Amino acid sequence: MATITIEGFGTVEAHADERLVLALERAGTGVLHRCGGVARCTTCRVEFLRGEPTPMTAAERDKLDEKGLLGSARLSCQIPCTGDMTVRVVQTEASTGLEAGKAPAPQIEPEPVWVERPSA
Repeated sequence: MATITIEGFGTVEAHADERLVLALERAGTGVLHRCGGVARCTTCRVEFLRGEPTPMTAAERDKLDEKGLLGSARLSCQIPCTGDMTVRVVQTEASTGLEAGKAPAPQIEPEPVWVERPSA
């Protein structure tokens, strides 16, 4: 179990290796995941305040780099909850007026290829 502290929402206990986007959903944040959690849209992005994991998927790195967000945000759909963390959800249903999107699968998609996160 990992404790996820979400700025403005409180905390939620995440199951071992649960996708962060799913833990954020269970916490009632209204986090967006317009592409269904497959690292294509960046609407599920979070900012880490504490406990940012070092590994990231190649899909996350490539999408963040493409959007100019590498080093300033992470994609919650690509992060397994392996330890305690504190995050800020960037886009929610309430803040954007958009529907969350297709429900993400329980496992990270696409099949993860793990790389090291670039230094901030």
